[in-house]
Amino acid sequence: MHPATIDIGANLTHDSFDDDREAVLDRAEAAGVSFFVLTGSSESGSRDALALARQYPQRMRSTAGVHPHHAAEYSDAVHATLRELVADPLVVAVGECGLDYFRNFSPVEAQRMAFDRQLQLAVETRQPVFLHQRDAHEDFVDILSGYIDDLPRAVAHCFTGDEEMLDRYLEMGLYIGITGWICDERRGAHLKEIVNRIPLDRLMIETDAPYLLPRTLRPKPKSRRNEPAYLPEVLRVVAEGYGESPASIASATTATATRFFDLPAPD
Repeated sequence: MHPATIDIGANLTHDSFDDDREAVLDRAEAAGVSFFVLTGSSESGSRDALALARQYPQRMRSTAGVHPHHAAEYSDAVHATLRELVADPLVVAVGECGLDYFRNFSPVEAQRMAFDRQLQLAVETRQPVFLHQRDAHEDFVDILSGYIDDLPRAVAHCFTGDEEMLDRYLEMGLYIGITGWICDERRGAHLKEIVNRIPLDRLMIETDAPYLLPRTLRPKPKSRRNEPAYLPEVLRVVAEGYGESPASIASATTATATRFFDLPAPD
């Protein structure tokens, strides 16, 4: 058993967990995953994440934000809701927020506006930010640069970029979240080559469950649904990238996540 690990990005309110959420939590605990940060990615999703964290306050915290896919829904009323949610002690970051030009489910201008307003909220409320970026690196850096000096902390959730992008984020002071993308030989092999550029005091790990099932899992799960019990596989592959033991990486990422999100000290 590895030391306790923290999954900093789990979408446990997703409807794919509705029938067996308790069993999912039991499997995670058996796998050594001791704590979760639940991702809020829309107004209703952020409310749901907080509601679930309230059921398990000894094991969960949540974030409150609007993912760029939902940016077209952003309004003064949504902003007010986020402000209200962020005031709750169980909410530990603003986000998931950022830019996603890969699918452009919301218009670019709406994405930029929603990102800007959530960064303003994080600065005003002295909250860390949980960031999303896909195919929008230049605009993302451009907007974030205007706030970075005033933000307490910021993490690039589910980092999938190249070495140049990683170095830029590290220069900006960002923390980096690594998911099962690093376990994907088709599109994540480069991540395993560069992951050890991340200082251990800025590295965190996450599943992004139910998405991004690690492709290296053996035996291969029958379901394509990812869950927090598979976080040790992300940990294993990350540890290989560092040439370190999983136990040492678990200890480091747990300490980093505890500090970043101001979580209760692990048992």
